[in-house]
Amino acid sequence: MRINEDLTKPVIVHSASLDWVPSPSAGVDRRMLYRVGGEVARATTIVRYAPGSAFPRHVHSGGEEILVLEGTFQDEHGDYPAGSYFRNPPGTSHVPAAKDGCTIFVRLWQYRKGDETQIVRQPGEGEAVAARAGAESARLLFDDGQERVLIERWLPETTITVDNQRGLEFLVISGGLDAGGERMKAQSWGRLPAGEALKATTGSEGALLWIKDAPLQHPDVLAMPA
Repeated sequence: MRINEDLTKPVIVHSASLDWVPSPSAGVDRRMLYRVGGEVARATTIVRYAPGSAFPRHVHSGGEEILVLEGTFQDEHGDYPAGSYFRNPPGTSHVPAAKDGCTIFVRLWQYRKGDETQIVRQPGEGEAVAARAGAESARLLFDDGQERVLIERWLPETTITVDNQRGLEFLVISGGLDAGGERMKAQSWGRLPAGEALKATTGSEGALLWIKDAPLQHPDVLAMPA
């Protein structure tokens, strides 16, 4: 399966307009934003857990990065309410579930060789950093020199430019903005190749965004199984 696989082209996906696709685990459905592969895939996805659903224990051979969007995501290590962010590097495993249901944003098989950092950021955690022009606040979730991940709150009715030297990926968590000729609302996702800046104008509610500044695919990205 190939969905938005051309990383040289800008893409915006309004995930709320996509159909939910069942996963192999009952009660767990997906909206696929980017995918190269079958059930094991290099992928970026919105995943919805129905109340009481769970996924069997599995190993993250290619690493996993998650942002909780709605509800509370759970595993044997604890609870992660909306706003939680974590990185499970290659070789880690868990049993994900959601007693009351949840929606998460997930990136799989996009780790590079040697990235073994495991972190958990509960809502509101992360270093407060200087906000760019037009933003009210910015919180750093992760930065290892190769990737920089932030949560930013943008002011209402403001035009903002985000420079893009390496590659840019972003998700609207709440609020809305106009970018690339598209009106982006909650759970709209975008990806821009290096050299193409993000230029956006927020609506009357402003916007809360997850932003990743990193190569869209690392040169030493982990190889997928044959």
